[in-house]
Amino acid sequence: MSATPSTDATSSRDLPADAVLFDCDGVLVDSDASVVAAWSRWAADVGLDPDEVVPQVHGRRAADTVAALVAEPERVAALERIHRYELDAAAGVTAVPGAAALTAALPAGRWAVVTSGTRALATARLAAAGVAAPAVLVTADDVEAGKPAPDGYLLAAGRLGVDAARCLVLEDAVAGVAAARAAGVAAVVGVGERALETDADVVVRDLREVSCPGGADLRVLAGRLR
Repeated sequence: MSATPSTDATSSRDLPADAVLFDCDGVLVDSDASVVAAWSRWAADVGLDPDEVVPQVHGRRAADTVAALVAEPERVAALERIHRYELDAAAGVTAVPGAAALTAALPAGRWAVVTSGTRALATARLAAAGVAAPAVLVTADDVEAGKPAPDGYLLAAGRLGVDAARCLVLEDAVAGVAAARAAGVAAVVGVGERALETDADVVVRDLREVSCPGGADLRVLAGRLR
């Protein structure tokens, strides 16, 4: 994929849906600096190279990353440490441009957030960014298997009373897009540069390029990053 903008900046694409499911980090909130700071600090503490650790964390539960990097006897303490570091850094998180306006435009009960973060972390980051949390918030605490497994997206669709095949997903990471595909959703909108590494149906720079023309349908500026 190329990051060259579309030659037709005014072209748009309508995506019909009964509900919209958002990832949190990288989609609704810009937590990249917070993630780098927390995980770099954690990696140094446990004797790992931050440059090797940080690329592994996007879109995945902290528990899954820790399990892949730390021997079993040290995992509980290591997980508690990264949870603490991430919460410490949450206050510096900001909203992805357009996030508050888009979520406010969607009907109540027709959108949810599905995140690999814990409920405490997701709540703290959304609050810091000024994005109102939805009634349905599915976190790492709610599923047995995290992304790229489909569990979170299937659970969110079920809690909204909507067939996953009638849902749109907004994601930024490979693991998240894979989870959405596995859940059988109608379409995936990639958000930001990281989404260029995925097979999202369309990729936008940020949520200013996504609008809600009515119901839970979305209109996106088509292929702006492709």
